[in-house]
Parts: sequence; C-alpha cells; structure tokens
Amino acid sequence: MSSSFFQTIGSFQKKYNIGSFELLSKTAPVQAISLVVVGPFADYYLNHRSLREYHYSSGAIFFILLSCSLAVFCNMSQYLCIGRFSATSFQVLGHMKTVCVLILGWILFDSALTLKNILGMLLAVLGMVVYSWAVESEKQAKLPTYKNADSKSEGEDVMLLKEKVNGLPESNIEFGQTKS
Repeated sequence: MSSSFFQTIGSFQKKYNIGSFELLSKTAPVQAISLVVVGPFADYYLNHRSLREYHYSSGAIFFILLSCSLAVFCNMSQYLCIGRFSATSFQVLGHMKTVCVLILGWILFDSALTLKNILGMLLAVLGMVVYSWAVESEKQAKLPTYKNADSKSEGEDVMLLKEKVNGLPESNIEFGQTKS
C-alpha cells in the first residue's frame, strides 16, 4: 500500500513540479481533518470507551503532544524521501523505522520482545544489508573501468615530463629540499 502511495505522490510531485514541503502543506490539512473526523469513532470501536471519558493528566497531555510532534517529524521525513529515493528504498526505510519503534518500545516501555519479533527484526536488518550491497554492486558495475588506460596515459605523461626535464640545463631546474 505505501509503495503505491509513494509512487503516486512522487508522480504528482514531478507532474506539478512541486517540492516536498509544498506537497506536505497541501496534503496535511486533509489528513488532519480526516483523522479528527474518523479518529474518535475508530478509538471508540477499538477501546469501547469515548475519548471524552478519559482523564487527561498533565503527563498524558505531555505524551500526547510528544507523540504528535514525533508524528509530524516522521511525516516530514517521509515527504523528504519522496522524489529522492526509489519505492524500494522507501520501503527499506519504513522497515528500519518499524525496527526502531520495536526496539524503543522494548527499551522505554518494557514491552514484550518475543522470539518472533527478534527474528523479524533480524530478517529486516539482513534484508536492508543485502539490499544496500546489491545497490552498491549495481553502482560499481555501471562505473566505467578505464583503469588500464589511465595508468598507461599517466605513465606516458611521466615519461614526457622526464624527457623535458632531462633536456633542460641544470640552472633552469629547481630542486626540492627535504627538511629533517
């Protein structure tokens, strides 16, 4: 789902020639309104309690604001990636975000880390490493290899320089001195 979203948003960005933040400023209000309208109903369906019944302490309000701030930065980072990375790279970043969320949840909130979670994170990290290796291998394969030609022309340049220096009288040559 997010891969098709990424490609659709990327095509809009190219089609209308707009930047990441301009695109975010156009889509964020629609996302916020839909969350305000749908959010309370979804919360009631999942928790069987209304948001109005919740007792909002100062700590709860702090963590709600912190969560909202982190969500804004997460959205900004995703929109910065659109147009700069391929859909596959975007998915790899998404998996890395999931791994970070699971690890931070385990560290900060002492949530259960099952063998299934650990194996999933290891598999995701392994996939990221293999993907990075494949991308780098592809880049290296596309680079032109002129090593032999360069070293040959470099050798010719050195020989021409030596011939020219050998043909000059010693008074025209400056000798470098090393300090010890």
